Amino acid sequence: MSSTGTTTATTTIPGLVAGTYALDTAHTEIGFTVRHLMTKVRGTFREFAGEIVVKDSLEESTAAVSVELASVHTRSEQRDGHLRSGDFFDAENSPKMTFTSTALKPEGDDFVLAGELTIKGVTRPIEFAVEFLGVEQNAFGQKIIGFEGSTSISRKDWGIDFNVPLEGGKLLIGDKVEIHLDVQAALQD
Repeated sequence: MSSTGTTTATTTIPGLVAGTYALDTAHTEIGFTVRHLMTKVRGTFREFAGEIVVKDSLEESTAAVSVELASVHTRSEQRDGHLRSGDFFDAENSPKMTFTSTALKPEGDDFVLAGELTIKGVTRPIEFAVEFLGVEQNAFGQKIIGFEGSTSISRKDWGIDFNVPLEGGKLLIGDKVEIHLDVQAALQD
């Protein structure tokens, strides 16, 4: 049963019921990839919270996520510290990155989730390509949903433009950031 007291089945995805689903932080990853010299650095955020509100009509469903920027993890404490600094996230003064959806649109068997991403006080529209993975029941008897999402952004659009010039006019860090989501969320009672 959802927090509104109803469990109405949606009409487009078998087993999916309307209600509020909380992100399962133990089974969800919010990650990114960015070019560094000739390789790519991959990172995740360890602390976040969010919910997905599934409506009877999927197009009316919403999602909201808040990420603690100080929880960035790239397998290098020195790099993580630099990412927390004013050169990048400025986590001391702008501790959270947020996403709030504005639309969910079917695209074939998949979806496009549009919304607003806020980093360091800058809010810009983005769209995630979303693949819905299904509806299951976990070991605790909760109904869970899963999906993967991805998008690409220019970090400069959010005022994250620190870089180091290299020979030949190249830069140390790429501007393009790939964001990927692996999400599992549980229906709340």
